[in-house]
Amino acid sequence: MKQREDIKVISENRKAWHDYFIDEKYEAGLVLTGTEVKSLRLGHAMLRDGYAAVENGELFLYNVHISPFEQANRFNHEPLRKRKLLMHKQEIMRLMGRVREKGYTLVPLQLYFKQGRAKVEIGLAHGKKQYDKRRDIAEREAQRDMQREFRGKL
Repeated sequence: MKQREDIKVISENRKAWHDYFIDEKYEAGLVLTGTEVKSLRLGHAMLRDGYAAVENGELFLYNVHISPFEQANRFNHEPLRKRKLLMHKQEIMRLMGRVREKGYTLVPLQLYFKQGRAKVEIGLAHGKKQYDKRRDIAEREAQRDMQREFRGKL
Protein backbone atom coordinates (compact mmCIF):
# COMPACT_ATOMS: atom_id res chain seq x y z
CA MET A 1 0.00 0.00 0.00
CA LYS A 2 1.30 3.46 -0.87
CA GLN A 3 1.88 5.84 1.98
CA ARG A 4 2.11 9.56 1.62
CA GLU A 5 4.45 11.40 3.94
CA ASP A 6 1.59 13.01 5.90
CA ILE A 7 -0.23 9.71 6.65
CA LYS A 8 0.90 7.15 9.24
CA VAL A 9 -1.14 3.94 9.05
CA ILE A 10 -1.90 2.42 12.44
CA SER A 11 -4.06 -0.56 11.55
CA GLU A 12 -5.70 -2.11 8.48
CA ASN A 13 -8.70 -4.39 8.23
CA ARG A 14 -7.61 -6.84 5.54
CA LYS A 15 -10.41 -9.25 6.47
CA ALA A 16 -12.96 -6.66 5.30
CA TRP A 17 -11.65 -6.97 1.74
CA HIS A 18 -12.03 -10.73 1.99
CA ASP A 19 -15.56 -10.72 3.46
CA TYR A 20 -17.14 -7.74 1.66
CA PHE A 21 -17.40 -5.96 -1.67
CA ILE A 22 -16.41 -2.36 -0.86
CA ASP A 23 -18.52 0.05 -2.94
CA GLU A 24 -17.48 3.44 -1.54
CA LYS A 25 -14.89 4.74 0.92
CA TYR A 26 -15.24 7.65 3.33
CA GLU A 27 -12.84 9.36 5.70
CA ALA A 28 -14.04 10.27 9.18
CA GLY A 29 -12.42 11.83 12.21
CA LEU A 30 -12.48 10.09 15.60
CA VAL A 31 -13.42 11.50 19.00
CA LEU A 32 -10.83 9.98 21.34
CA THR A 33 -9.52 10.38 24.87
CA GLY A 34 -5.88 11.17 25.60
CA THR A 35 -4.91 7.62 26.56
CA GLU A 36 -6.50 6.29 23.35
CA VAL A 37 -4.39 8.65 21.25
CA LYS A 38 -1.22 7.59 23.07
CA SER A 39 -2.07 3.93 22.57
CA LEU A 40 -2.77 4.54 18.86
CA ARG A 41 0.59 6.26 18.44
CA LEU A 42 2.15 3.01 19.68
CA GLY A 43 0.10 1.10 17.09
CA HIS A 44 -2.16 -0.79 19.51
CA ALA A 45 -5.46 -1.07 17.63
CA MET A 46 -7.46 -3.83 15.99
CA LEU A 47 -10.24 -3.24 13.45
CA ARG A 48 -11.15 -6.84 12.63
CA ASP A 49 -14.66 -7.09 14.17
CA GLY A 50 -15.48 -3.39 13.97
CA TYR A 51 -18.44 -1.76 12.29
CA ALA A 52 -20.03 1.67 12.12
CA ALA A 53 -23.68 2.58 12.59
CA VAL A 54 -25.84 5.70 12.48
CA GLU A 55 -27.58 6.43 15.76
CA ASN A 56 -29.81 9.52 16.23
CA GLY A 57 -28.21 11.24 13.24
CA GLU A 58 -24.67 10.62 14.52
CA LEU A 59 -22.14 8.06 13.33
CA PHE A 60 -20.52 5.71 15.86
CA LEU A 61 -17.77 3.09 15.61
CA TYR A 62 -18.32 -0.18 17.50
CA ASN A 63 -16.09 -3.15 18.44
CA VAL A 64 -12.80 -1.48 17.51
CA HIS A 65 -10.25 -2.55 20.10
CA ILE A 66 -7.76 0.12 21.23
CA SER A 67 -5.57 -1.38 23.93
CA PRO A 68 -5.30 0.46 27.26
CA PHE A 69 -2.23 2.67 27.58
CA GLU A 70 0.20 0.89 29.91
CA GLN A 71 1.58 4.01 31.62
CA ALA A 72 -1.88 5.42 32.35
CA ASN A 73 -3.39 5.48 35.79
CA ARG A 74 -7.01 4.96 36.84
CA PHE A 75 -8.24 7.28 34.07
CA ASN A 76 -7.47 4.74 31.36
CA HIS A 77 -10.09 4.11 28.67
CA GLU A 78 -12.38 1.15 28.01
CA PRO A 79 -10.84 -0.84 25.09
CA LEU A 80 -14.09 -1.64 23.23
CA ARG A 81 -16.16 1.46 23.93
CA LYS A 82 -18.21 3.02 21.15
CA ARG A 83 -16.49 6.01 19.57
CA LYS A 84 -18.10 8.90 17.79
CA LEU A 85 -17.08 9.54 14.18
CA LEU A 86 -16.92 13.04 12.76
CA MET A 87 -18.42 13.57 9.31
CA HIS A 88 -20.56 16.19 7.62
CA LYS A 89 -24.29 15.84 8.28
CA GLN A 90 -25.06 15.37 4.57
CA GLU A 91 -22.59 12.50 4.34
CA ILE A 92 -24.07 10.84 7.42
CA MET A 93 -27.60 11.13 5.99
CA ARG A 94 -26.44 9.68 2.65
CA LEU A 95 -24.78 6.77 4.47
CA MET A 96 -27.87 6.23 6.61
CA GLY A 97 -30.00 5.90 3.47
CA ARG A 98 -27.58 3.46 1.85
CA VAL A 99 -27.25 1.31 5.01
CA ARG A 100 -31.03 0.92 5.17
CA GLU A 101 -30.84 -0.81 1.79
CA LYS A 102 -30.73 -4.56 2.04
CA GLY A 103 -27.32 -6.05 2.66
CA TYR A 104 -25.25 -2.86 3.14
CA THR A 105 -23.09 -2.17 6.17
CA LEU A 106 -20.29 0.19 7.20
CA VAL A 107 -16.94 -1.42 8.00
CA PRO A 108 -13.70 0.26 9.10
CA LEU A 109 -10.95 -0.34 6.55
CA GLN A 110 -8.01 1.59 7.92
CA LEU A 111 -7.06 3.59 10.99
CA TYR A 112 -4.36 6.23 10.52
CA PHE A 113 -2.97 9.62 11.53
CA LYS A 114 -3.29 12.35 8.95
CA GLN A 115 -1.48 15.57 9.79
CA GLY A 116 -1.51 14.60 13.48
CA ARG A 117 -5.23 13.78 13.64
CA ALA A 118 -6.65 10.29 14.05
CA LYS A 119 -8.81 9.28 11.08
CA VAL A 120 -10.66 6.15 10.09
CA GLU A 121 -11.48 5.09 6.56
CA ILE A 122 -14.89 3.43 6.48
CA GLY A 123 -16.27 1.50 3.56
CA LEU A 124 -19.85 1.09 2.43
CA ALA A 125 -19.93 -2.66 1.83
CA HIS A 126 -22.14 -5.61 1.08
CA GLY A 127 -21.26 -9.17 1.97
CA LYS A 128 -19.64 -11.70 -0.31
CA LYS A 129 -21.07 -15.16 -0.75
CA GLN A 130 -18.85 -18.20 -0.23
CA TYR A 131 -18.44 -18.77 -3.97
CA ASP A 132 -17.29 -15.15 -4.41
CA LYS A 133 -14.59 -15.70 -1.81
CA ARG A 134 -13.46 -18.90 -3.52
CA ARG A 135 -13.31 -17.13 -6.89
CA ASP A 136 -11.15 -14.35 -5.38
CA ILE A 137 -8.78 -16.90 -3.88
CA ALA A 138 -8.51 -18.77 -7.21
CA GLU A 139 -7.77 -15.52 -9.09
CA ARG A 140 -5.12 -14.54 -6.55
CA GLU A 141 -3.44 -17.94 -6.81
CA ALA A 142 -3.52 -17.83 -10.63
CA GLN A 143 -1.95 -14.37 -10.56
CA ARG A 144 0.74 -15.61 -8.17
CA ASP A 145 1.48 -18.61 -10.44
CA MET A 146 1.81 -16.33 -13.49
CA GLN A 147 4.21 -14.06 -11.60
CA ARG A 148 6.24 -17.08 -10.50
CA GLU A 149 6.45 -18.39 -14.09
CA PHE A 150 7.37 -14.97 -15.40
CA ARG A 151 10.18 -14.61 -12.83
CA GLY A 152 11.44 -18.11 -13.67
CA LYS A 153 11.90 -17.22 -17.36
CA LEU A 154 14.02 -14.12 -16.68
